[in-house]
Amino acid sequence: MPHRCRRSRYVPLVFLSAFGLAWLSGCDGASPDEPSGGAHNRSTPVAAVELEPRDLSRTLSVSATVEPKVRIRLASRTHGTLDAVVPEVGDAVQAGDVLARLDVSEERAELDRARAQEEDARRQYQRTRELRGQGIASAAELQRDEAAVLVGESERRLWKSRLAFGRVEAPRDAVVTGRYVEPGEAVDARQTLFELVAMDALVMRPGVSELDVVHLTEGTPVPIRLDALPDDPMVGEVRRVFPMAARDTRLVTVEVALPRDAAERGVRPGFLGRIRMAIDQRADVLAVPADAVGERNGSPFVYMIEADHLVARAVEPGVTRGQWTEIRDGLQAGDIVLASNPGELQDGDAVRIVMWRS
Repeated sequence: MPHRCRRSRYVPLVFLSAFGLAWLSGCDGASPDEPSGGAHNRSTPVAAVELEPRDLSRTLSVSATVEPKVRIRLASRTHGTLDAVVPEVGDAVQAGDVLARLDVSEERAELDRARAQEEDARRQYQRTRELRGQGIASAAELQRDEAAVLVGESERRLWKSRLAFGRVEAPRDAVVTGRYVEPGEAVDARQTLFELVAMDALVMRPGVSELDVVHLTEGTPVPIRLDALPDDPMVGEVRRVFPMAARDTRLVTVEVALPRDAAERGVRPGFLGRIRMAIDQRADVLAVPADAVGERNGSPFVYMIEADHLVARAVEPGVTRGQWTEIRDGLQAGDIVLASNPGELQDGDAVRIVMWRS
């Protein structure tokens, strides 16, 4: 006669397969062919984990190209013909260096005329003052000649500034990265002549997820590795966090400043830099597999394994990082905890550990 279970209640059994833990239903009682009272046969095989401190810090991994923080498109302030264009692309220039000269012979002549008119106005004003002191000239004549002096001064300053427009000077120390004109060319006012970049202020501007950017603030140190210089790791810092995320990618741009001597160490704009760093620091925290945390009556709990039996323990879970959930309260290092879903088991069930989760 085929064997039947002595009780109709079924209990869950766990067995190990090539794909992990799986559940089977089995009889609660023993078969007549099995020896009675075998505790090993009545226990459920389970996987367990021994609690130890773990690092659940979030890792930020992004990349971006190196670019200059300061990029200047230097334009002509007047129209005219170029007499000279000095620097080549790649040349380093200092503040005040003349980069180009325009033909300003007309402006120079106008300046000479304005100076002569101003000098004549000053002499006329001086004569009128003397006559006014003798009671010959009127106050109105004195005021008229005084205004003529002011007009002459203004004309002189105007043509002096226009004459200065013929000199295109570097506004700061930089490197020429673009030269768009040659001597003899006619240029218009506001036409771009050169592009300059400041090599002492190199930055990276990676896009960072909104989940990660909240952990970055101005001044945060950032480790940087460049593909072109793999043996020279650098430490930059967050210079600023842009105020809003891009609409299409939902990423927030973060400007990371490289060390001021980066260019001297061989870094050039266009190099690819990689950033990999821990954020939201959670080192040395206790954690259990995420599936091990169950909920009963709205309260989270895990099963501890004590003397080969399950003991429910209320816990306070924290953040989940991948397959692990932080436990803020309720457990301590060295505790043995059920590593699988506790939903099919009950408090007090007999178990035997057949696999350790690491």
